[in-house]
Amino acid sequence: MVDKKIKLLALLSGGLDSTLAVKIMLDQGIDVEAINFTTPFCNCDKCAVDSVEENFGIKVHRIFSGQEFLDIVTDPPHGYGSQMNPCIDCRIFMFKKAKEIAQKIGAEGFVTGEVLNERPFSQRKEAMLFIEKEAGVKNKVLRPLTAQHMPETDFEKEGSVDRKRLYSIKGRRRLPQMSLAKELGINDYPCPSGGCLLTDPQFAKRLKDHLKYSDTLDLVDSALLKLGRHFRVDECKVIVGRNEEENKSLLSIANREKKPYLDVVEHMSPITLIDGKNIDNVIQRAAEMTVRYSDAPKDISVKVKVVHRGQHIIEAHAIEDKEIEPFRI
Repeated sequence: MVDKKIKLLALLSGGLDSTLAVKIMLDQGIDVEAINFTTPFCNCDKCAVDSVEENFGIKVHRIFSGQEFLDIVTDPPHGYGSQMNPCIDCRIFMFKKAKEIAQKIGAEGFVTGEVLNERPFSQRKEAMLFIEKEAGVKNKVLRPLTAQHMPETDFEKEGSVDRKRLYSIKGRRRLPQMSLAKELGINDYPCPSGGCLLTDPQFAKRLKDHLKYSDTLDLVDSALLKLGRHFRVDECKVIVGRNEEENKSLLSIANREKKPYLDVVEHMSPITLIDGKNIDNVIQRAAEMTVRYSDAPKDISVKVKVVHRGQHIIEAHAIEDKEIEPFRI
C-alpha cells in the first residue's frame, strides 16, 4: 500500500520499455499522464503511442521538437554518441520540456522506460543521474524497469511508490522485458528498431557532410537529408530522387524554397535538387547524374530541363558508374 497518491508524467516513445514503465506505475495505482516527443529525425511508431493512450486510458501530450532541437544537434554541449546522436543533451532537453508540462498538469515527477546499460552513451548510471541534475529533476525520475539498480527516488522514500514492486532489469538483451510484457498482459508492441535516424551510420554521414559545409541546420535541411541519393559536387549538394514519392517531395521543396532542380525531358526521370553555392558550376554534372538515374538511353545525349533563374534545356550524357562514386555521400 502506498502512503500518498501522486501524479507522474511518463516519457512515452511507444516502444516496449516505456509502455511497460507506464503499465507498472498504473498497476501501483499511480495517476499517470504521458508526453510523447517527436523530432525531425524520428522513425517513431505513432500508432504504438495511440495504442498505449487508448488501451491504458491515459492522456498523452504530443510535442514536436523542431528548430530548438536542431540547434542542439548542430552543437551538442555534451557531444555525440556513436554517430550523430546527442543523446545526453536530447534527454536533458526532453526533461526540461516535460518539466514545463508537469507543472501545468500538477505532476510531481517523471517515469521513463530507461534500462541501465541498455544504451552505452545515455543509459549509464552516471549519465542518467547527470541528466537529472542538469534538467533540474534530480530524484524525481522513476525508472520502474531498472529501479533496483538506481538510487531511491523521492517517491520511493516517502512511500508513494512501492520499491519492492519495481524491477532490476539491465543490459541490452530484451528477453526480460518481453517476459515481463507477457506477465503483464501486454501482447501488442512494436519490434525493436532504430527510432532515431541520428544513430544510423549512413544518415549520420549525410549530416556530418551537411555540417561541414553549413553552420546551421533547419527544418528544410532536415527534410532534404531524409530524401534521395546524395552527392557532393564542389560545395553543392545534389539530391536525386529514388521514387515517385521522393520526387514529389523534392519538387515541392524546390518550388517552395526556390531551389534549382532538373529532370530529363521525354523520359521517366527523377527530380534532382541542387542546394548550395556556385550552382552554375555544377548544373552540367547534376544533369549527367539525373540522366544516369532516368529511363533515358545511356549512350546518347538527351535533353534535361533545368529550372534555375527561369527554365531552360541543356544536353547531357549519363555519368558512368565509376565516375559518380567519388561524389556520393
